[in-house]
Amino acid sequence: MLDPVRQEVIAGAHTVVVKVGTNVLARSDGQLDPDRFAALAAQIHRLHAAGRRVALVSSGAIGAGVGRLGLGKRPTDLRQLQACAAVGQTFLMQAWEEVLVKHGIPTAQLLLTAADFDSRTRYLNIRNTIVTLFEWGCLPIINENDTVSVAEIRFGDNDHLAALVTNLLQAPLLVLLSVVDGLFTADPTVDPSAQPIRTVPIIDGAVLDRAASTRSALGSGGMPSKLRAARLATVAGESVILASGLRPDVLDAIFRCEPVGTLFLPHSNTLPAWKRWLGYTARPRGRLIVDAGARNAVQHQGRSLLPIGIVGVSGSFSKGDVVSICDPDGVEFARGLTNYPSGTVDRLRGVRTERIREVLGACPYEEVVHRDNLVVVR
Repeated sequence: MLDPVRQEVIAGAHTVVVKVGTNVLARSDGQLDPDRFAALAAQIHRLHAAGRRVALVSSGAIGAGVGRLGLGKRPTDLRQLQACAAVGQTFLMQAWEEVLVKHGIPTAQLLLTAADFDSRTRYLNIRNTIVTLFEWGCLPIINENDTVSVAEIRFGDNDHLAALVTNLLQAPLLVLLSVVDGLFTADPTVDPSAQPIRTVPIIDGAVLDRAASTRSALGSGGMPSKLRAARLATVAGESVILASGLRPDVLDAIFRCEPVGTLFLPHSNTLPAWKRWLGYTARPRGRLIVDAGARNAVQHQGRSLLPIGIVGVSGSFSKGDVVSICDPDGVEFARGLTNYPSGTVDRLRGVRTERIREVLGACPYEEVVHRDNLVVVR
């Protein structure tokens, strides 16, 4: 009997983000596996035929570069990684184009960096481009621009990028295809009695603790990164399925509502696009540490953040930047757009509203972060 929860998730998945990991697409020597590409292309074609819009986040550029150059293993040096990506990206797109053209699906390449998501304008431009590609029947193939990315602007891995794209498009479903068939009760590589967990209602600390501290040979992620990505999508109101891309018909099985992999359910109702960007996409430029009273007012009473509740300021930020709002222990519970630059906030911390004019000579804003520009993230 089919799971009615899965049936509901699949029925509502009009837009789907599919992320395919390096170890799904490449053999152990790093060479791309044409049979795997062909199988996935056929399944994506069937999703298109069913009227679903698909965005593909494809890893594999660095892995393909490793194989093409005969390096044997993934480098660790950033310079060499970027060179591998430059070599491999062409082969990766060529592999996708060759299998998708047989189904009449045009392909489009988008290479992104984390900075593209920090800028609200660039963020919206990415969305508009992808939506237009959908309208034209194209398959957007998205990857991190590894050739130019540096440590400060990297996503970290394509799991995180896929979650950001899911939030960008407000896609009801993210499918993460890896070499493991979902989340297990223990690490199945070391514990043969480990059992698959088919549904996870909420990704909390206990679930995160189940993640094995492993990393794949050619890829950059592991179970911890996949759970963090799943949480990023589910807290914004989307569903995530983590399954094995090594299964030849994995997408077909998922969309037949079979118990494949692990289904992570949304934590809450779907957030508006603006709050997705503010709370879960743009990277904060600084932190505001607040006292317990301010946390309660912001988190539970829907109030703005006033200067009197701020006890500490860190980072250098300007008016209008995204900042983290943290409790005295440094735990982030909200994000928002600051009305003042960091130096001014530092002058105002602990100051009562009626004294803002006395301190600054004027009172442009009573709030450091207005509740209309604030998202509670915990």
